Amino acid sequence: MKHSKLSCLLLAALLCLSLLAGCGNTNSSQTPGTEPSAGAGSATDPIQSAADENEAAAEQLLQDLRGTYQELWPVVLADEYHQTWVDNCISLVGEENAESAVGMLSSMVTGTLTGEDAVSAYKDGGMAYCCEFLQNVSQFTFDGSTISGADENGNEVFRYSYHYTGMEDVQGFSIFESDDAGSGEFTYFCLAPDTMDTTWHIEFRYGSDLDALNSYDSGNYAYWLASGISVDCTLQGIESAIELFCTENLSE
Repeated sequence: MKHSKLSCLLLAALLCLSLLAGCGNTNSSQTPGTEPSAGAGSATDPIQSAADENEAAAEQLLQDLRGTYQELWPVVLADEYHQTWVDNCISLVGEENAESAVGMLSSMVTGTLTGEDAVSAYKDGGMAYCCEFLQNVSQFTFDGSTISGADENGNEVFRYSYHYTGMEDVQGFSIFESDDAGSGEFTYFCLAPDTMDTTWHIEFRYGSDLDALNSYDSGNYAYWLASGISVDCTLQGIESAIELFCTENLSE
């Protein structure tokens, strides 16, 4: 994916938060149905064709995500990469504005509030996304159709197999549902089409309520978007992730 979904969400929220009660209720990303022309006979149904393509892309995404991931921002915002942030910001906003730009970008993705607490705190303006892993998970592992998570001590928190069920309305994330009826807050995973090979990080949401996962500024998962980076990330990958985030958010 060429553009960060998180960047789009943050910019949209900053522009629209005071105007809309809930961007999660919009359906502008849904593709309108197209009726086949008369006499089309065996012509391919465009809606079914798009659905098949989405499913194929989602299944490929699971394969491309194979690996173990830690939280993104504690890695790329570490002190040792501060100058990398500054240098990228200098090229985009000038030396005199670089440090303040770094602070602004950092504050956008280091929020600690989610759900109704975040909705209440941001109702009068100002906002930040929480990008942490929730439910006591420190690392996620994707292994084909199996997704698992471990806590900070390496103890397994969950492990389930998943199947594709469709596309999320707001950002077009691929939705996967657990094959286990008792999977609780790990029942659904909504995965952005990001991989370490394309955006040098990944973005996703998970939970038990699919309707709530479709809303980004209301409900139980408001202002939360988990962001990860491979535990085997390289210096080049970290620098590329920083450059991408700066460019997408500071370019005119």
